[in-house]
Amino acid sequence: MIHTAACLIIGDEVLGGKTVDTNSAHFAKYCFSLGINLKRIEVIADDEAEIGEAARRMSENYDFVVTSGGIGPTLVCHLRALDSSGAVYSRRDRHDDITYQSIGKAFGLQLRLHEDALRRMKKLSKPHPSQPNFSWDEPSPALEAKLRMIRLPIDESRDDKDQVLFVDESLWVPINVVNGNIHILPGIPRLFVQLLDGLKPRLVPRLTDPEGKGVYRMLFSTPMAESAVAGYLTELAAKAEPRGIKVGSYPRWGHKRNTVTLVGRDKAFMEELAPEVEKNVDGVRVEKEEDADPSDDEDLES
Repeated sequence: MIHTAACLIIGDEVLGGKTVDTNSAHFAKYCFSLGINLKRIEVIADDEAEIGEAARRMSENYDFVVTSGGIGPTLVCHLRALDSSGAVYSRRDRHDDITYQSIGKAFGLQLRLHEDALRRMKKLSKPHPSQPNFSWDEPSPALEAKLRMIRLPIDESRDDKDQVLFVDESLWVPINVVNGNIHILPGIPRLFVQLLDGLKPRLVPRLTDPEGKGVYRMLFSTPMAESAVAGYLTELAAKAEPRGIKVGSYPRWGHKRNTVTLVGRDKAFMEELAPEVEKNVDGVRVEKEEDADPSDDEDLES
């Protein structure tokens, strides 16, 4: 069963500020929607020892682990058109695309060219415009770069279909699963999202909530300062937390209203608490934090 999760973002470009990580934020929402308790997010360098240590530790401590990044080198070149974020990901063969080999080494696994992945790659990918003479049959740096992306760490004692998952028929890119719970994904945001979406049907039967309804979040917009509601929220937490419901308070700098939240699985009990919360924080229940903000006209009149 899947109760907990962790996310490992791998990339010097993230740590150096060149690339903004959006994958961990998406993964957090993904886990929340499925009722998985995301316990840890880490960003580490393209360093074999660091990748191996983090992968082993997360695999041991959490049920569902996702890594993002470091599985090029040329994945981003012939799949670049799939990325609509506006960020520049194109790069040449790089020594820092070492996620497969690092995680494989951490678990004592050899890299193996995956024949089904190669078949899908040939069918679904196209040579980059800068490689008009590319051939699958002639050795070349470009061919070696492509093959490097489908040399995967494989455990010969496990079933291949549980280690290499093709979750989207429009993509040749696999999700490589190591040690039963580490899921290695590309760092390109659109691919990351697309592959996670494709993985969902495989996860739902293993969730605490097999229907995948996830966790509920209620938002309350209040004009009161956080310090003014702190006493009541402390009392509320004492009553709510034994039922698995967390109480939160979030100041919104630059706005006239702050936010109080209830987060949990017991929707019926949360509904019972809602009128009490609205009354004690002089607030209103909203779908989005900004829903109860004054309009521009109200600001002009005040």
